[in-house]
Amino acid sequence: MTSKRSGCLMRRGAGISLLILAACMFYSGWSKAADTGGSVTFAKDIAPIFQEKCEGCHHQGTAAPMSLSTYKEARPWAKSIREQVITRNMPPWHIDKRVGIQRFQNDRSLTDEQINAIVQWVDSGAPLGDIKDLPPPKQWPDNEWQLAKVFGRPPDLVLKSEEYTMPAQGVDIFFRSVTDVPLTEPRWVRAVEVRPGTMAGRKILHHVDVGPIRKEMSVGVGGANPAGANAADNSNTGDEGFGLLADWAIGRNYDVYRPDTGKLLSPGMRLCWDIHFSANGEQIRTHAELAVYFYPKGETPKYRTRALVLAAIGDSLDIPPNSITVHQGFHVLRQPARIDSFEPHMHMRGKAMEATAILPDGAIKMLSHVDRYNFNWMTSYFYADDAAPVLPKGTIINVIAWHDNTSGNKRNPDPNQWVGWGQRAIDEMASAWLNVTYISEEDYKRWAAENTPTKPASSAPRPTQ
Repeated sequence: MTSKRSGCLMRRGAGISLLILAACMFYSGWSKAADTGGSVTFAKDIAPIFQEKCEGCHHQGTAAPMSLSTYKEARPWAKSIREQVITRNMPPWHIDKRVGIQRFQNDRSLTDEQINAIVQWVDSGAPLGDIKDLPPPKQWPDNEWQLAKVFGRPPDLVLKSEEYTMPAQGVDIFFRSVTDVPLTEPRWVRAVEVRPGTMAGRKILHHVDVGPIRKEMSVGVGGANPAGANAADNSNTGDEGFGLLADWAIGRNYDVYRPDTGKLLSPGMRLCWDIHFSANGEQIRTHAELAVYFYPKGETPKYRTRALVLAAIGDSLDIPPNSITVHQGFHVLRQPARIDSFEPHMHMRGKAMEATAILPDGAIKMLSHVDRYNFNWMTSYFYADDAAPVLPKGTIINVIAWHDNTSGNKRNPDPNQWVGWGQRAIDEMASAWLNVTYISEEDYKRWAAENTPTKPASSAPRPTQ
């Protein structure tokens, strides 16, 4: 017969055993969660995100400060990565997600789900996970022409900038070079690609812009198109001609124009290269190169595309010391057009920029608003094919630019200085670069009949003045 006391002890002992067992199970589960990051691991969850959105810049041989291709490379930077993605500083994508067009061909921003996964991974110890879950390593381009793989042949024309030697240490350099275009007849461009001239050059090139020098930007504009494509005098849109031909930045390679669309190169044209170099601790001598693929001789695309420079304000730009300013410009489309891309261009005091379309009926359509402009990233936002706005003749493009010349702007070299328009990084500019394809009235009417008008977007919240 068991006494009441011994029964109580037995029940107490069983309770303690159950408690110990539960504690062991809890510890085991907690330890497993810590090891796997609550099922979020580098191998299974994070590596695919890095491959899709980060490794284009962050792989060996680029100007990025670290590679994120492997766990060994990424793990020491886990806390920094967490901070950068939470604040949306990385990947560099500065479009305001609350307003305007949101579908892009080159969107490298992280989704909320991807950000949450990275945060959970870091907060749980940044575990590797099962290496069997790792995706195959991504093969990044060497310094061969990528368009050669697209077209199955070498470029029709290759142009090179002058060589430049970047010291191992020093401030960023903005180098300008001019190249003659060796043509004897007008030729229509189908695709372009810019690249660093050497593999070593990829370590120091930040971005490259190339286009006709300003005094020659009027070639082929102002009357009948010399090769017969759909074009008109669009001086009221700020179109001084050809505009930018091509550009390159880390993670960006080439442009193939939409079907039956091209840009025109003419005899006597000279191209200006604007190249941004950043020192990386190694003296490097390099240059930039441009590959051009033409339409066959005698073939004229139906549409001509241009890179317009639409100014919020020109050389009268006035930014007093310790101030935040706003300037705006208005540009009329003299024929229907499709807007293919948007790129804000300012310098170190640049704060925000937007482009809106004021339609002939008075409706206002927000195109894009960059609310966190960063001079270190020259990003062109290429609209998806089904999102690129098609606008009627008479539409007014309103470009608004904000500059921050205060100590609150961490990139401001001196808030006590007056700033005006100029080419130097310490000067300022205020222009929207838009790739625009002009279309006929018949094309626009056809497009309008096939597309239901959407409710005009309101303007984005203005930065605090």
